[in-house]
Amino acid sequence: MIRHAGLIARRMAGVWRGVLIEGPSGSGKSDLAFRALAQGFRLVADDRVLVWASEGRLFGRAPDTLRGLMEVRGLDVVAVEPLPFCEIRLVARLGAPERIPDPATTTILGIAIPLLAVDPFETSAPAKLSRAMEAFDAAHKRRI
Repeated sequence: MIRHAGLIARRMAGVWRGVLIEGPSGSGKSDLAFRALAQGFRLVADDRVLVWASEGRLFGRAPDTLRGLMEVRGLDVVAVEPLPFCEIRLVARLGAPERIPDPATTTILGIAIPLLAVDPFETSAPAKLSRAMEAFDAAHKRRI
């Protein structure tokens, strides 16, 4: 399945874990991903993500034609050294977040993934993604 989204990943406990960034065209997906690269994230895919499930886990990668390419609006399409794929552990849906939201999930290919509303243009947005990944990862480990 191909989703209109971006996918970035962060190394946690020796494994690359990903954030699927969803929102309509022009909403700031690539801008958020670009800023997250400066915060230790790596690009997996920009604009389109090929998503699949395996053994109860969700994974994503860039389609071959877009691998290693990222649109930097107002500049150009730039080459970025991508990760080949990663497990998707968080979905960041672009929009106005609540002050203190109740935990939410979204289901993709039958797999429930934590969902976080994010304002992509907040300066703190990449840091919030990191913090959410740490919190969701800790909660996941407690369930195992």
